[in-house]
Amino acid sequence: MADFAPPDDSKGAYPTEGKMSGEVAEKRYHQPPKPTNSPKRHRKSDGRRRNSAAKRTPAPGQKGPRGGRQAYAALDLGTNNCRLLIARPSGQDFTVIDAFSRVVRLGEGLALSGRLSDEAMDRALGALHVCAEKLRRRNVFLARSVATEACRRAVNGAQFIDRVREETGIVLDIISAQEEARLAVLGCHVLLEQGDGPALIFDIGGGSTELILVGPGEGAIPRILDWQSVPWGVVSLTDTVMGGMTPGQADDEQGRLDLYAAMRRTVDESFAPFARRIGNAPSAEDIRLLGTSGTVTTLASLHLQLPHYDRRAVDGLIVPSRSMRDISAHLSGLSLADRAKVPCIGTDRAELVVAGCAILESILDLWPAERLGVADRGIREGILRSLMSGDLDRGART
Repeated sequence: MADFAPPDDSKGAYPTEGKMSGEVAEKRYHQPPKPTNSPKRHRKSDGRRRNSAAKRTPAPGQKGPRGGRQAYAALDLGTNNCRLLIARPSGQDFTVIDAFSRVVRLGEGLALSGRLSDEAMDRALGALHVCAEKLRRRNVFLARSVATEACRRAVNGAQFIDRVREETGIVLDIISAQEEARLAVLGCHVLLEQGDGPALIFDIGGGSTELILVGPGEGAIPRILDWQSVPWGVVSLTDTVMGGMTPGQADDEQGRLDLYAAMRRTVDESFAPFARRIGNAPSAEDIRLLGTSGTVTTLASLHLQLPHYDRRAVDGLIVPSRSMRDISAHLSGLSLADRAKVPCIGTDRAELVVAGCAILESILDLWPAERLGVADRGIREGILRSLMSGDLDRGART
């Protein structure tokens, strides 16, 4: 078991990976280029306009970056969702002043084609235009916008990033899987249960799942002992396994259970190298488990029997692992139409939730903690903490 954050095994594997990957990109938000009547879709913007906008001064009545009232933003474009969080520092924490989330399914079909489809890119751009308007309206001083597995894997990921910059003004940084894991830990570790045993933090995304083994670190932030990223998230696993099913296989319960078992086997095989590396760590006393993803928050809502999703009830909740297994087993046998009728799932999550259940059950096999912590926070919060702490550190040195 490694006593350090291992090197990113995927580094260099994706030609679309950004040069800033793994760093806190200090990019002041700028105005996007003005609309043009030119027939060329990807007309380059004026660099001078961008530079002048980036250096704008605070509005009257607002303090500068060291004054603590400036807004910071974190944008996470994932394989399934586009999420934005805008906040201001508040003591050792921050206060959210605006947020946005939309299901865009950027990675739809990617597992089979290797490309981002035109329809998926258009959906994502629609959400990013909303984000760009919020960033302008909130007078954001410092922002970091990241893209994850879908853009890492797609052969046209870099071209999409260029298109986003030209059409919205948002500069997306394609981060590595290692950086994604680090930000997830930074964003949600405060919700780990107290204890002396080892802990596993996981993030089930749309295109990948990150497993992070942590131990005591310097100060409040735990030290990453080992980590693994596998290319299975709710979108990629659904597309891959469902794409190989026979016609009508999902029409009866046994066929659906067979598909679920195939998902479990696929994920278990990908987790095997990590399981070998961590050795006997899951057998230690007082092991702890914390999950951050739409899967765990959705299942936690079903555990609470909520009529609709309520972040205040879910974020920080501790749920018996057995309950999450029972809910997963029940959902795996339901038809798509029946899953869509379940409160807190609906049509948006009905197709993908079963893949999330399969990944979660494989994690519970790997790390058999009796209790599961639930976090409705992660990469965006990790980005905000990085931006704010970095700005304070620079202020202290000036």
